[in-house]
Amino acid sequence: MIDFSQSHFTLFSLPSQFAVDAKQLDARYRELVALYHPDKFATASDAERRASLQAATHINEAYQTLKSALPRARYLLQLAGVDTQEETNTSMPMDFLMAQMEWRESIGDAKASKNVDALENLAREMRAEMQALEDKLATQIDAQQDFANAAMSVRKLRFMEKLDQEIGDAIEAVLY
Repeated sequence: MIDFSQSHFTLFSLPSQFAVDAKQLDARYRELVALYHPDKFATASDAERRASLQAATHINEAYQTLKSALPRARYLLQLAGVDTQEETNTSMPMDFLMAQMEWRESIGDAKASKNVDALENLAREMRAEMQALEDKLATQIDAQQDFANAAMSVRKLRFMEKLDQEIGDAIEAVLY
């Protein structure tokens, strides 16, 4: 069975770093799911069925953590002993705060005028900003081991993901 104490990176035979090989992650996920899928243990003892269910749950949680940038960055910082303080530390640089206000105003204006093109442009702009921040996180974590600034980048990325969701919700509200 699975060693639940090993890191998610070890479970997936990946180096412990922000930059992940998505194809290797997906391939290893499929291998692990095939090995531990509960259906494979349908005729096994109760203990073995429970263990396979726990393993499958752990594999799915680990996969979801490594698959997406924000949870992967959080996890790497957690492994390094760094608390991202997402719930308690709301301080942000002034330029980021100003950008937040501008994005929110733009979303509100586009939603009020039911301008889907403007909302879609905001969504593209937000995703480009998020990609740039993810690239920065890769450098901060993998190359510089600058975990304090990486924690700030995680807090920014979390906020940007919420804004991206708000844009999607606004598009949906305008269209339907």
